[in-house]
Amino acid sequence: MEFEDLSETVESLAPGSQFELAPFVVGSPSAVNAAVIVAHPDDETLWAGGTILMHPSYRWFIVATCRKNDPDRSPKFYQVLQNYGAMGVMADLDDSPEQIPLRSQDVQETILQMLPPLTFDLLLSHAPGGEYTRHRRHEEVSQAVLALWQTGQISAKELRLFAYEDDGGRRLPQAIQAAHHYVALPDAVWQEKYRLITEIYGFSPQSWEARTTPRSEAFWRFESEPALQAWLDETRVTR
Repeated sequence: MEFEDLSETVESLAPGSQFELAPFVVGSPSAVNAAVIVAHPDDETLWAGGTILMHPSYRWFIVATCRKNDPDRSPKFYQVLQNYGAMGVMADLDDSPEQIPLRSQDVQETILQMLPPLTFDLLLSHAPGGEYTRHRRHEEVSQAVLALWQTGQISAKELRLFAYEDDGGRRLPQAIQAAHHYVALPDAVWQEKYRLITEIYGFSPQSWEARTTPRSEAFWRFESEPALQAWLDETRVTR
């Protein structure tokens, strides 16, 4: 099933329903199918925007699990997706300041409802510890995505988890150079990524988001469930 064959899904996710799809620019039938699953609109750009921009031929499907009904952030998310030439969908999981824990099963079911029934070549999402100290929703989305991928409920040939850290909150998040995949973004790519954060999402140059916008991107990279599990076990031991 290719993205251009999603007519029934598009109808079920039309405006007024629980979820809503952004326009999608159809590419070559041989294009790579790639998904990005994040907690919030702007996470896709902060942590993977350069990667998306550097692969315009990929068929990007971007999921944000929170803020669908946010009158400010939601329309901006869809504007950003149009800049990427991507298809996207939002949900409205609780994102109140209290950060009341969500059931992993609820997060998993929400994600499964949003994703088209495809085998993705590439899947990007949050790492278990998030990108900075700390946001519960990033961690919960990561937990849900890992469980779905490990059990085969999300089919993806390669999983990449955002690899950033902020030294326990003592500095802005930075890409981890020792991660499995690390790339310094070309200046023109970073400038476009920064423009999306400041001009479309509307964050001021003095904001945390604008000051954070990484010039390099890094990922933990896995092609099998045993490789992921071994990394998770090792990470737990070294913490």
